[in-house]
Parts: sequence; structure tokens; C-alpha cells
Amino acid sequence: MIKPISLPELGWKPFFQQQLSLDEWETSHIARVMAQHRSQLTVMTEQGEQHLKIAPSMPAMTVGDWVLLSDDSQFVRALDRSSEFSRKAAGSKVQSQLIAANIDTVFIVCSLNNDFNLNRIERYLALVNEAGVEPVIVLTKADCCEEPQQYVQQVQNIDPMLFVEAVNGLDRSSTAVLESWCRAGKTVAFMGSSGAGKSTLINALQGIEVQQTGTIREDDSKGRHTTTSRSLHVMPSGGLLLDTPGMRELQLAGCEQGLEVTFADIGLLAEECRFSDCQHDQEPGCAVRAAIESGRLEERRLRNFHKLNREQARNGATLAERRAKDRKFNKFCRSVLAEKQKLKES
Repeated sequence: MIKPISLPELGWKPFFQQQLSLDEWETSHIARVMAQHRSQLTVMTEQGEQHLKIAPSMPAMTVGDWVLLSDDSQFVRALDRSSEFSRKAAGSKVQSQLIAANIDTVFIVCSLNNDFNLNRIERYLALVNEAGVEPVIVLTKADCCEEPQQYVQQVQNIDPMLFVEAVNGLDRSSTAVLESWCRAGKTVAFMGSSGAGKSTLINALQGIEVQQTGTIREDDSKGRHTTTSRSLHVMPSGGLLLDTPGMRELQLAGCEQGLEVTFADIGLLAEECRFSDCQHDQEPGCAVRAAIESGRLEERRLRNFHKLNREQARNGATLAERRAKDRKFNKFCRSVLAEKQKLKES
């Protein structure tokens, strides 16, 4: 049981306050979703922790959402989000899946072993930039790496303005560099693949073991899922940490702006290309290819830029088609119901 805390300590801000009418402020109980389970949500109000059963009539919600409850703890409505993270659902499903809401900072966690992957970091950056949230790259298991600064520099080359920290999650003095982003009332989300060390970091920042941790396979440094549900944890400093299950299949959809921000360097170079529709392949006068040849831009980064844009376009199109079909089907259902009502009245 989490002890009651005030709304500002839960992350309440003027953005949410201005959505309430005077009557709602006086009669409703404000709650934040702290954990998401299959059939219920754990929410926190100033009066304490409660459990809210998920009903079909409720909108899709996720950890970090703010909701209004009635005097008898029934769901009234959800508030608009200041930020939202979603992805294309894993597998062949043509739908998006909510990940988290109302986040201030995202720790993108990657371990300094065989799992280190710049392409994956750029993928997460696109997602975070799309939401307009501050990203911080956290490179874990620095104690297992002879020269962690080399990896820090590789990530810094993506964007010199990025915050990048190499830490040992088992050493609390090492993780202290992250505490400036974890002030009272600030919400930080953890994202990263399985085995990256997210749960270990939460334990370090909490000072107690609130998340189970697991080992990785020695042959390929792949991790085992140790977090099975999303949840918010209140730190002694007052910050709120959100852990998400390891995502093995993070696909982008509706992420055009996030990709533009993440690959802004390529976008600026493309403006100097001779042709406005340059594909940066073999076209003459291509400023992007010239940057690669001169060593100012990595070939890997351009390939990943093309890959993520193709993925975004493909997933965005399938999601748009699905929504169009749903709208058409709903319109058909309404027309059938209207026709039945006319026959009933005649």
C-alpha cells in the first residue's frame, strides 16, 4: 500500500487544473493511474490508493493518466494528456497500443554489452521526440565495460545536445547523476529492451528493491523479461518513476515529427541537395552523400533513417486504413439501427 501524497507530489500541473470546471473541482476526486493490470487500474488520490475496475465503457487508459472519480469512487472521465506514448501493437495487429501518459522525461536505457545498438536508440528517440518529451540516454553496466566513454561519444554523435550518462545500476553513487531529473512532482519513464537494466536502476533510485531483476543470457547478452506490468513508483526524493515491460518489437506509427527531430541533421543536409526529391542514393549534387564521403555523417545513420521512415509510412497507412474501415462499419451500424427504429415506429 502506497501512503497518500498530495496532487503536486503526484505530478499535478496547471495543464490539468485548467481542464476542470468549478463544479468538478469541488465534487470530484482527482486520481492518477499508478499501475495497469489486465482487469483493473491502481489509482492514487490524496486520500490514498484505490482500485478501479476496467469497464468496456471507459476510454483506453494507461499508467500516468489523470482521471476524475465520483464520491463513491466510480469513474467519471479522463483528463487530456500533456504527453502520450503509443506504438503499433506487436505482431500483425493493425492498431496502436498505449504505453504511458503525462511524462516529463524519458530515460532511454541501453546496456554496455553486446546489446548496445545505436539504431535502437534512434528508434526510441523518434518515439520520445514525437511526444515532445525530454530524452536522456542512460548507458547501464558501465562497470562491465573497459571504456564506457567511447560508447557515450557514439551516442553523443547522434545529437551533441543529447544528455548521455553511463552508470552502474548496482552503485547508488553512480546513479546519483540521474537524480536531477527526478525532482518532486516530476515523472520519468524508463524505456529499453529486456535486460537493459531498467528494473535495477529503479531499485537504485528507490533505495529499496521494488522491482525483481534477472540475469541475461551470456551467449548473446539478451535479457529476460522481469517487469510484467506498467507501474509508477514514488521515490524518496518525490519524483515518480515509470517502468514499462521490455519491448522486443517497438514499431513506429504516426511518428513523422519525431523522426524529423531525431534525424534533423539529415534534414538540414537534404535542403542543400541539388534536387528537392533527392533520395540520397546516386543522385548528382547530393549533400547527404557528400557528408557521408567526407566523414561528417555515418552511412549507418542514413540507412536507419530510410528504414524507420519506410516503417513509419507502412504502419501509418495500415492504421489509417483500419480507422477508415471502422468509421465505415460504425456508420453502417447506425444506419441499420435507424432503419429498425423507423420500422418499429411505423
